[in-house]
Formats: sequence, structure tokens, C-alpha cells
Amino acid sequence: MIVRIWEAHVSARRIEEFCRELASTVLPEIARNDGFLGGELLRALTDGDHRVRMITRWRDEQALRAYAGPMWRIRPVWSEGELNYLDHPPTVSHYTSLSQFERVVRD
Repeated sequence: MIVRIWEAHVSARRIEEFCRELASTVLPEIARNDGFLGGELLRALTDGDHRVRMITRWRDEQALRAYAGPMWRIRPVWSEGELNYLDHPPTVSHYTSLSQFERVVRD
């Protein structure tokens, strides 16, 4: 599994609108890709920090390449319209999952 972290610095005046757009349009579109295993959208909690992260999980390199193209390791995916919301172009990084954990509740 490959974990892809897409991050953008969003204009303070447009962050609410941008997050709604990602949640309602972009994430459902990404979810249609073969090999997409899940993901989440995160927004920074610190005042004055307008970063947004999209964390997605992919079955393998082939699935990620089909979604993001041959430059998937270094080139973030975004639409031209999204650039109107951003202070800087987005960045992307990738990780391999070493382990997963969840809270265990015992009786």
C-alpha cells in the first residue's frame, strides 16, 4: 500500500469554500479510481494556518500511476480552477505503511 499526502496552503478568505469543493467534488472523483483504498481530508487547527491535507491510500504503484500519471512521485494532481484558492502550488509526498493501529476497548 502507498500513502499519498497532498498538501496545499489555501487563501484565508477561501478556505471554507475550498474544503467544501474538495469534500463534495474532488474526493468522490478520486474514489472512483481502481486501486483507491480510502482517504481523508484534513484542515489545520491552528489559527492563521490555512493548510489542507488530503491523505489517500492506494493499492500499489500501478494504481497510483493510473490516477496521477507517470510523474506521480513528484507532481501533485490539481485542476487549474483549484489554483485560484491557493497561496502556493500544492506539494505531494508518499509513504509506505509499516503498521496500522486502532484503539482497542476492553470490557
